Amino acid sequence: MKRSVVFMMLLLLCVLMFGGCAKEEGEVLKEASGQAGEFTPFSGQKPDDAPDAPPEGMGPGQFSPGDFPGNLPAEPDFPMDEKKEMDGSGSTGESFPGQAPVVDEEKLFTDRDLNSSPDLSDAVMVSAKSKSNYTIDTAGIYVLTGEAEDFTVIVEADKKDKVQLVLKDLQVTNVDFPVIYVKSADKCFVTLSGDNALSVEETFVSDGDIHTDAVIFSKDDLTLNGDGSLTILSAAGNGISCKDDLRITGGKYDVTSALDAIEANDSIAVYDGAFVITSNKDAFHCENDEGAGFIYMKDGSYTISAKSDGIQATSFLMIQGGDFEITASEGLEATYVQINGGNISINASDDGINAARKGSEYDVVIEINGGEITIVMGPGDTDGLDANGTIIVNGGTIDVSGMSTFDADNGSVYNGGTIIINGVVSDTIPESMMGGGGHGGKGGKWSGDGGKGFRKRH
Repeated sequence: MKRSVVFMMLLLLCVLMFGGCAKEEGEVLKEASGQAGEFTPFSGQKPDDAPDAPPEGMGPGQFSPGDFPGNLPAEPDFPMDEKKEMDGSGSTGESFPGQAPVVDEEKLFTDRDLNSSPDLSDAVMVSAKSKSNYTIDTAGIYVLTGEAEDFTVIVEADKKDKVQLVLKDLQVTNVDFPVIYVKSADKCFVTLSGDNALSVEETFVSDGDIHTDAVIFSKDDLTLNGDGSLTILSAAGNGISCKDDLRITGGKYDVTSALDAIEANDSIAVYDGAFVITSNKDAFHCENDEGAGFIYMKDGSYTISAKSDGIQATSFLMIQGGDFEITASEGLEATYVQINGGNISINASDDGINAARKGSEYDVVIEINGGEITIVMGPGDTDGLDANGTIIVNGGTIDVSGMSTFDADNGSVYNGGTIIINGVVSDTIPESMMGGGGHGGKGGKWSGDGGKGFRKRH
């Protein structure tokens, strides 16, 4: 009897333990097979007709936007320890077809960058004097006024100091040296008030081994803001040059330059502003020795005439909005070009929008998610949109006129938006007339390289 009772108790215990384990295992499996790896910025849901497994021939981390529109791969092919949250959604900050913007705007601009009206109650007043330099070695706000020739403001402060220069109706003409020269600071702010004009008439003279080649030249972070205007003439060099990160959040700019009008090494980010640029080289240019440098444009108006590129970045170029009138050899160029909005008109003698390998951080892609884009091409071997990789169209309107309108070496995909080619609406991205990958029909089917997912490279 005792043996039977013991046996029954042991049997009951085993049943209870097995049931609990099965329930726990089922919950784990359910959790693991839930929403992991999915990212749907537009609909927030996986499409009903999406398959449960990748198409045949595709490995982990690869996907076809036609089958998984707007979703990250379930098994990302980048190391998980390098994953970075951008907005709490699991987005890595890298750009996949149909994903969120490639960079987080909130991390680009500080409150002081966006403040166009600083408190001048403790500011130092400086009157420009011909044939002299004014050196600033401490943090603070300095108001520069007056008219002068061969006058340079030199900022040589501690690496922790922030220096703000308020240009208030400042008129300066130099022969061969910058009007504003930032040798050292944590960051220098140049705030526009009233009408300002700065020019350098001849070839720049170096400062030792530093090639000071711009009317405004900064070795450290530089921010331009304010509600005034600035006219820059650089007869033999660059207009504005920043060897670190450049931010522009407001003001009116009229820049004429023999070389790049506005350039930076690490990044250029424009929040707003009005720009009229005439350049014998590039209007906006960002590049450094590490093969990186990006440009971000949120808003503003741009009238650009450039002998080379209208806007050129090394890693990525991202346009969120703004009004662009660009006449150049090439309108927009970067390794990764992402356009999410704006009114963009390009008249180009070479390529309208060009994605080419300039750095190793990103795949070579043109991605159009929105905006109104008009491209008129010159005669000859020219392309409206030319990618030495892949072209992705998710939205917006693209109106292209020319002999070769689309050229994608690794194919193209068309998920949405309107495409107009030489005045005729098309429901496909046409195959290049002069070589390149195949065309993509509406509905998101890949052609060319088998539908690889695009991302920041590691």
